[in-house]
Amino acid sequence: MWHFTIYGFYSIACADKPGKGRKIDPETVMVRAHLKVHLQNLKNRFECLKDDKRYPIQTEQGTDYRYRLIMPKSTWVNILSILAEEQTWSNFKDEAQKFERKNKQPADYVDALHDIWSVMHWLQVREGLVASSQRKVPHGKR
Repeated sequence: MWHFTIYGFYSIACADKPGKGRKIDPETVMVRAHLKVHLQNLKNRFECLKDDKRYPIQTEQGTDYRYRLIMPKSTWVNILSILAEEQTWSNFKDEAQKFERKNKQPADYVDALHDIWSVMHWLQVREGLVASSQRKVPHGKR
C-alpha cells in the first residue's frame, strides 16, 4: 500500500518472519521509502518511533526501496490514524511544499507529487476519452 504524506512517500508491506525465509508476518510491517529523509521525518513526527534501537532505519542496497522501518502493524495503524486526524488543509501538494520549506528540504518530493498528479489525472482524461469513443461505436461493433 502506498501512502503520500507531507512527511514523505511510504510503501507499506508485511515483513518477513525472522528466520522463516520469505514467509510473511501479517502482524509486522515494513514502512519503506526511497529517501532516508522521509523515514527521518516520520521518526521526528512520532515519539513512538524515536527509539533508534527499537526502530532503526535499515538500509538495504539492491532493493526497490533502500530504506525501511520495521514495526508492529498496530503501531502503523495508530500512526495512520494520527495522520488522518491532523489533516487540516484543502491542497495536499501545497501543504507538502510548506513542510519542505519549513524544514529546509529540497523540492524534489513536491516536484514528484506534481508528476504523480499528472499521471493520475491522465487516467481520468483517458477514461473520459474511452467512454466518449465507446458511445460513438454502433451497438454490437465493439
